[in-house]
Amino acid sequence: MSKPHVIVYSRPGCHLCDEAKESIRAAGCEGAFTFEEVNIETSRELLLKYQFDIPVVTINNLEAFRHRVDAARFKELLGIT
Repeated sequence: MSKPHVIVYSRPGCHLCDEAKESIRAAGCEGAFTFEEVNIETSRELLLKYQFDIPVVTINNLEAFRHRVDAARFKELLGIT
């Protein structure tokens, strides 16, 4: 079975994005998922979609969080208890 894939849609200089990534690290389940960070400024489509809503965190292409990440809920959504 493959690991869940987590994507954080962010942009440079976004303090909420930094906080979200820190919450993901604080969940303490590194290695239980693959991680990708996407800079929304690299795509006009992503910029238009997310410019006022970052960070957006998806797990297996399903939106899990917007603006803030709860570490305990993140673990729960990954299926880790």
